[in-house]
Amino acid sequence: MGAATGDRIHRRGARVLLVAPAGDDGEGPRLLMVQGHDPHDTARSFWFTPGGGIEPGETMLEAAVRELVEETGYVLEPHELVGPVWRRTAVFDFASRPYTQFEEIYVGRLEDADRRARTAEEWTEVERETIDEVTWLTERELRESMIEVFPAQLREPWAWFLDWDGVTRDLGEVDE
Repeated sequence: MGAATGDRIHRRGARVLLVAPAGDDGEGPRLLMVQGHDPHDTARSFWFTPGGGIEPGETMLEAAVRELVEETGYVLEPHELVGPVWRRTAVFDFASRPYTQFEEIYVGRLEDADRRARTAEEWTEVERETIDEVTWLTERELRESMIEVFPAQLREPWAWFLDWDGVTRDLGEVDE
């Protein structure tokens, strides 16, 4: 998972921007997002992309597909992801513990967004305690969301990662 320096946990992680075709609303592609909250600060709610820390011996791609399955039930193979489209170092607190997580973020596409998603009964104890919802959102819905969005760049136009040019963008260190 990660190594702690003092009280701070340092780890590597991988995330997935899972894209599905436009829905019946005609608003364009949708992105699978997870709404969660910090168990030690239940008033703070936020949207985030599926993903998490890598396990020993895993590559970033392997971690991305494993985390996608664990949190959402959607299964992709590593070769079905492109990227990383983004790299960033996220500095945040979760469950009253400080983290620094170096992340790579990949894009995957799903033609049939109606396939079975993972249910709360299948989540780990931590996921059941912290995940409120897994749903498909449009670019407009994320941009107008009243709660925090991670990464914040998802509030900006999506065209660049929907038609990725092969260049990984480094977002640097972000304080969440």
